[in-house]
Amino acid sequence: MQIFNDRLFIEMYSENEGHLHGFRRVLVTGQTAYQQVEIVDTYEYGRCLLLDGKMQSGQVDEHIYHELLVHPAMVAHPLPKRILIIGGGEGATLREVLRHGSVERVDMLEIDEKVVEFAKRHLSEWHRGAFDDPRLRLIVGDGRRFVQETAEQYDVVLIDASDPSYDGPAYLLYTRQFYQEVAKRLSPAGIVATQAGAASPTCGEIMASIHTTLGKAFPVVRAHEAFIPSFGYPWGFCLGSMQSDPARLAPAEVDRRLNERGVQELKAFDGTTHCRQFMPDKTLRTMLASQGRLIKDQQPIYTPI
Repeated sequence: MQIFNDRLFIEMYSENEGHLHGFRRVLVTGQTAYQQVEIVDTYEYGRCLLLDGKMQSGQVDEHIYHELLVHPAMVAHPLPKRILIIGGGEGATLREVLRHGSVERVDMLEIDEKVVEFAKRHLSEWHRGAFDDPRLRLIVGDGRRFVQETAEQYDVVLIDASDPSYDGPAYLLYTRQFYQEVAKRLSPAGIVATQAGAASPTCGEIMASIHTTLGKAFPVVRAHEAFIPSFGYPWGFCLGSMQSDPARLAPAEVDRRLNERGVQELKAFDGTTHCRQFMPDKTLRTMLASQGRLIKDQQPIYTPI
């Protein structure tokens, strides 16, 4: 987080572009074993979590990101019971998963226990007590190593990791080898969903490459995006599955599944939203077709800065 004076900081997207935020106060700032963590109270987006200077969640609009990461995958599975979350240390992805009454167990892998500690103390509106749910098994550790070593099977895998920065902890969660390991851990109707970075023609290589790479591990691959105001960009999400196709669900079926599972009071997601998500406009389709490359362990992809 680059602070210009006592009330302004800038989040840089590249060497040539950034987003300026005004803030009231800094609650947390510190270097963990893995990343720089800041929690700040801003004027426009309320309380915000930043990792390595990048906006992760804003109080005003975090529901858009978390609902659209979680629920398209959850409703695409006919009866999701066992869920794996990789990342998501602030607890909001967990919060959305636990709305589904069908869920019996959630394994959550977070590499940085300090993020969870800070979230429990300062981000109660994000997790809303989800860390105390008896269905949760919280594991502090490396998500990729867990996927490689576990014998568990999951109905839905959600990858809510930070962007693949060169010196960050997450870049090996976006490679073909990792997605192939995830495929082994999914039940027959299982589905994986991952955040995929900015869905913008000026910086869409990461999303397009994630989409391309998922296609080497799964026969069904879908992409969608939503504008997240605090990010300053439309944000991308990608899903992969052996058989469950979220694009085939009608609005009424999505709403029926949500109602049957007791999912209520969503702010950004319902059946109509779900179906619109999987009708990408020409700009996104062109970006996905033209900017992607295969991401490998030996040839990872990184954010510009």
